[in-house]
Amino acid sequence: MSTLFERIGGEKAIDAAVDLFYKKVMADNRINRFFKDINLIKQSQKLKAFLAYAFGGPNKYTGRPLREAHAMLVKKGLNDSHFNAVLENLGNSLKELGVSEDLIEEAAKIAESVRNEVLNK
Repeated sequence: MSTLFERIGGEKAIDAAVDLFYKKVMADNRINRFFKDINLIKQSQKLKAFLAYAFGGPNKYTGRPLREAHAMLVKKGLNDSHFNAVLENLGNSLKELGVSEDLIEEAAKIAESVRNEVLNK
């Protein structure tokens, strides 16, 4: 069976999804404050590499561990409602790009598997 990375459309699809995702995130008043002071170009590159790896593609992720990378955001109030908003924006981005519902659900399960790491639980 092919990986989710391959079934979603590979690197081009991940790149398009992340670019659209950050447009949605920056327009989302529930969570955009967590992204105001970051370099979105660098952040996009990190997320593209992370999602490619998490979805079964090449491991080019060189960022910090998720717990460490999000610790300051947790101190600023990052919680489950914000994680849910991020998942919603990711799902909507994939849907807008024509990704099927079953693949979006698979992507959501993978994202859900790192919730506790991201939220430092």
